Amino acid sequence: MPGCNYPIYREELIALMSTHELQRWRHRLESEKGTPAYRLIADLIEEDVDSGRLQARDRLPTLRDLASAVGINYTTAARAYNEARARGLIDSHPGSGTFVKGRTVSVQPSRGDYEMTMNLMIEPSIPTLVEQVRDTAISVMAQHDLYSMLRYQAFGGSPRSKEAALKWLDQRLSRAVPEQVLVCPGIHSALVGLLTKLVDPGKLVCVESLAYPGIKAIAAQLGLTLHSLERDADGPLVRPFEEVCKQGNVAVLYLNPTIQNPTTTTIPQSRREALADVALRYSIPIIEDDAYTLLSEEPETPIADLAPELTYYIMGTAKCFGPGLRSAFVHAPSRRQAQRFAGAMRALYVMSSPLVDELVSSWILDGTAEAMRKAIRNEAIARLKLAEQYLGRQRIASAKGAFHLWLKLPKASNWNPSELAVQLRGHGVSAVSSAAFSTDNNPPDALRLCFGGPISRDIWEEGLQHVADLIDQPAYLSSLTT
Repeated sequence: MPGCNYPIYREELIALMSTHELQRWRHRLESEKGTPAYRLIADLIEEDVDSGRLQARDRLPTLRDLASAVGINYTTAARAYNEARARGLIDSHPGSGTFVKGRTVSVQPSRGDYEMTMNLMIEPSIPTLVEQVRDTAISVMAQHDLYSMLRYQAFGGSPRSKEAALKWLDQRLSRAVPEQVLVCPGIHSALVGLLTKLVDPGKLVCVESLAYPGIKAIAAQLGLTLHSLERDADGPLVRPFEEVCKQGNVAVLYLNPTIQNPTTTTIPQSRREALADVALRYSIPIIEDDAYTLLSEEPETPIADLAPELTYYIMGTAKCFGPGLRSAFVHAPSRRQAQRFAGAMRALYVMSSPLVDELVSSWILDGTAEAMRKAIRNEAIARLKLAEQYLGRQRIASAKGAFHLWLKLPKASNWNPSELAVQLRGHGVSAVSSAAFSTDNNPPDALRLCFGGPISRDIWEEGLQHVADLIDQPAYLSSLTT
């Protein structure tokens, strides 16, 4: 606006535009008398979502304003919104109004620059632990034939590597079988191999509406279609999973069920059983990415124990020893499936590094890896207490032992999550917007904060002060002061 000396916000633009849109709705209602008004309004919302006129998180008129603008009564307006809500198009929040939710959709991610800010593990600054890690590495180099660790190897790991893998897996799985275990060059690589093997062209990969960004990047690279499953505080909902399974086009279900990235959700036992039951009834393979499970002291039963004949269970060292090792362990549903998976991985990666495998095996078998895991978990608990102190428990979703948390933004702050993440990264805080994790194009007002990596507890506390200061002031005030 000429001469305007104050900022114009999206809500104001919506208000300016809505009169024209509501007039268009009124004309449609007047011209299509044969269709019940409440149903036609829901149809119009659906059309506008599909066309892009309405975007996720756009505010809709109040019931009274809608009724007045389009010439219907209050009861009809309420029925219209109820119908749109039943179709999954809108959502209402007491005190905040009614907003466009958009659709839960199947999407084929486009190739491009995904937000891959890594969820870095805590690096314990304990001299005796660092010395223990170093001593084992020196021992491996001194006591093993160097050339044997520099040669090509059969894919899947040596007998000693599988022994270590079984020791790692036995902390969670009740029936780990050596012939079904494969040592792989990292969880991400294992996911590439599994999706290459399990997903035929045109088939769907079911994921949660908030998921590990790597699965989006892999799907984009392989040209796969992700089907987003609506979720609640306990993880993916069972009914939407069963509904899409009935259509006969699902290739695999991907889950990160313990201390999920980004929300820290651990799917409870009853939900795991229900999801496993659907998968068993429709013969849907499951990829259980349990990267964070060893950070939890109260784990639920793995889905691999509930549906062993369908589940590829994955654990690794990236979140409880070191991501630079690129080491992971996959337990396949059967010996035959393990052999097929090994063939796919051999074609993609040839083998995992024998030298890395030997280092990892030694750290696991001599107890060094367990000492590292405990140190990471203890420091994570201390840093989480600081987050609760500065941000308040009601604002965050978290889990003891995790080194990330899910920060829910207050409505009053008016912050766009992506803009806030950029601001926080400028202050040295590892923040990632919810959009990086969204698979349904409907990201919530939230961020993932990581408090691992090469930072101390004191630096994390300084970062928390910046977070608390920024989210407690409206976004436009921040823009005026920076």
